[in-house]
Amino acid sequence: MPVILVDFDVDLEAFLDYSPFLGIEKGAVLQEARVFNDPQLDPRRCSQVITKLLYLLNQGETFTKVEATEVFFAVTKLFQSRDMGLRRMVYVIIKELSPSADEVIIVTSSLMKDMTSKTDMYRANAIRVLCRITDGTLLTQIERYLKQAIVDKNPVVASAALVSGIHLLQTNREIVKRWSNEVQEAVQSRAALVQFHALALLHQIRQNDRLAVNKLVSSLTRGSVRSPLAQCLLIRYTSQVIQESTNDTQTGDRPFYDFLEGCLRHKAEMVIFEAARAITELNGVTSRELTPAITVLQLFLSSSKPVLRFAAVRTLNKVAMSHPTAVTNCNIDMESLISDQNRSIATLAITTLLKTGNESSVDRLMKQITNFMSDIADEFKIVVVDAIRSLCLKFPLKHRSLMNFLSNILREEGGFEYKKAIVDSIVILIRDIPEAKESGLLHLCEFIEDCEFTYLSTQILHFLGIEGPKTSDPSKYIRYIYNRVHLENATVRAGAVSTLAKFGAMVDGLKPRIFVLLRRCLFDNDDEVRDRATLYLNTLGGDGAVVETDEGVKEFLFGSLDVPLVNLENSLKNYDPSEKAFDINSVPKDVKTQPLAEKKATSKKPTGLGAPPPGPPSTVDAYEKLLSSIPEFASFGKLFKSSAPVELTEAETEYAVNVVKHIFDGHVVFQYNCSNTIPEQLLENVTVIVDASEAEEFAEVDSKPLRQLPYDSPGQTFVAFEKPEGVSAVGKFSNMLRFIVKEVDPSTGEAEDDGVEDEYQLEDLELVAADYMLKVGVSNFRNAWESMGVDFEHVDEYGLGPRDSLAEAVNAVINLLGMQPCEGTEVVPPNSRSHTCLLSGVYIGNVKVLVRLQFGLDGPKDVAMKLTVRSEDETVSDAIHEIVASG
Repeated sequence: MPVILVDFDVDLEAFLDYSPFLGIEKGAVLQEARVFNDPQLDPRRCSQVITKLLYLLNQGETFTKVEATEVFFAVTKLFQSRDMGLRRMVYVIIKELSPSADEVIIVTSSLMKDMTSKTDMYRANAIRVLCRITDGTLLTQIERYLKQAIVDKNPVVASAALVSGIHLLQTNREIVKRWSNEVQEAVQSRAALVQFHALALLHQIRQNDRLAVNKLVSSLTRGSVRSPLAQCLLIRYTSQVIQESTNDTQTGDRPFYDFLEGCLRHKAEMVIFEAARAITELNGVTSRELTPAITVLQLFLSSSKPVLRFAAVRTLNKVAMSHPTAVTNCNIDMESLISDQNRSIATLAITTLLKTGNESSVDRLMKQITNFMSDIADEFKIVVVDAIRSLCLKFPLKHRSLMNFLSNILREEGGFEYKKAIVDSIVILIRDIPEAKESGLLHLCEFIEDCEFTYLSTQILHFLGIEGPKTSDPSKYIRYIYNRVHLENATVRAGAVSTLAKFGAMVDGLKPRIFVLLRRCLFDNDDEVRDRATLYLNTLGGDGAVVETDEGVKEFLFGSLDVPLVNLENSLKNYDPSEKAFDINSVPKDVKTQPLAEKKATSKKPTGLGAPPPGPPSTVDAYEKLLSSIPEFASFGKLFKSSAPVELTEAETEYAVNVVKHIFDGHVVFQYNCSNTIPEQLLENVTVIVDASEAEEFAEVDSKPLRQLPYDSPGQTFVAFEKPEGVSAVGKFSNMLRFIVKEVDPSTGEAEDDGVEDEYQLEDLELVAADYMLKVGVSNFRNAWESMGVDFEHVDEYGLGPRDSLAEAVNAVINLLGMQPCEGTEVVPPNSRSHTCLLSGVYIGNVKVLVRLQFGLDGPKDVAMKLTVRSEDETVSDAIHEIVASG
């Protein structure tokens, strides 16, 4: 072996990172492979070449058919070598090259010879290779040898045959099933690995026969399994049988539970943990059943082995989501893990304590976490911040200490995502806990004095402009805001100017002071800052030239645009600067077609500064102003709700149509957004013919056709229906697009004078009960529920029938009612057999509604539900029950 001299003046780390395969090329390695053909084989050099070939294959390098064939035939010549190391490399390269059926014949005889060799290493590896490259025909020829290998006295050979059987089961199931007797015998082996592989194969053979699996588990739980690995497998199979068993719900007894509990006293730690984990994940597990599992996990928390501490605290963290009281006894042990050297363990311990702690333990936890936070990475800190936010929402009375903690860590070192998570948490607490508003806003003001992130500074200023004027003493924030005008970059300075203007508009006593500050901003060296200051001074009447009414100022500063932002952007791009000023009234107010699905996945994370809630107000306002500008619909009153667009055509069709459902108290307007995707056609007099025969409570009262629909220029046509006032009438509507089509000359772009009347069938449209409900959340559901009172409470129970899971039943009811889930109760913990979901909303007629849903499994998959509704109107409470009963 050559000696390598290391120059210690060279960077040792760089030397150790050097790869022996650095810079190798496929062509050069294929040239080296010619060494396989040498009369006198050099085993060492051949092994090095094979290693390079394997490296190339594992790096994703592909060999052509010719290259692979040449290498394969060359490798087969190495069977003549007696070197055991080289022989093992030959086995590996043959498996990786995956020869074709014709080439397999070349090595079959050599491999079969090795399979019956007296050398155990040859036998084991030959079995693995043969089973990897063989087909069904050859497998029948070697089946006898494989059966013998399964019960071989050498555990390496037996394991090789069993593992090969597991792989072959996917392609040759019927053949492998014939090995059941031999596999059954191998399950009784004294070799730990053989027993493990045999049990895995036997279960896979029987997995489609539930009774056979039950018998297998029943026979093995009597104590014939010695291998800890096999015992862990058996625990998993036993847990599966328990979950599928119907005895659980019929008699209350769990089959094989005693076996799982007995495994908690096993001498192998892996078996103890596997049993504890299996018990905690049982469906509907009770406190009595959890107790022994929690006890052993608590012992693992003080283990000297980091892997056991991590496994225990991670499992307890999951249990705390559904059974926090059961984990409370472990809190003292977990508190000692806060200072654990393994940061993953410490983070899990912190978050578990925050989930299980009570109100009296909050202050003590905060002191411990303070010392802990400086030692962990940002990704772990974000996990802790999220847990702190949840704890504060759980115990609102502790908002002061928790808010101070967030404020302190906000001023420490950290990256953007970490700081953003803290700011978002403070914003959420300000919105959900009114008592925290004053201190929270001051903490944010103090943070922006040292904030190095422009985005966070501008977002905080924007939020401050909304919430600051509503506080008891708005003037104390002015100093913080005005300091940004002098000390920050231009983007933040411009944001500070806008925030000052909002204070001036909302707080009369601050107007003179705001005027002075804004006038100073007129001398800023940035155009944006000067322009904003000038605009707001004129708007507020600071220079005496333009004086707006208070309502006009508030609408300008806090109101939304009455035109879609996309349309405004396009108009500004097309604006030709001249003496004539840009006129915002020239911007089209029609809402552009947006390919939104009717159902949209809802984020489970709370909404902070960086994540605005879906459905921007500007779109809602644009809809309302658009409809009110149409004389036929102006008398319908105030718009209650507009749905997301629902697609009525398939993608990439000649005409694209979606519809928005606008709900009024006594009317429904369908806005059909149409697009013509054919350049050679012009559509005129476009309208939608709606058949309401399956919606008996609706009567068509008006329609507004679209005069022209050129290529790639979206337009809208409307159809209005009258319905019973204040009632959530439902029904199905059939839709037919009718128009006159005219051919367009591609060269000139002019349409022919004569056209042909045509029709295009659209998908049916349904009005459902959820269309009459606005998703409106409440900051504190318990307070809102109690303040609503029991005057108009309506309670009833329903059977929802068989469901795939409790979570699927919860989502189905939420979608049916169209209400807003509160406090994260739409998330069902895994393996739960009961769950409570809280919903809030506003029903048509602007009636506030609160709903408490209590779900439970009534049988293996049948779901029962108790529905409690409170509202401001008894008829609305009854209507919600009617929706569920008929849905």
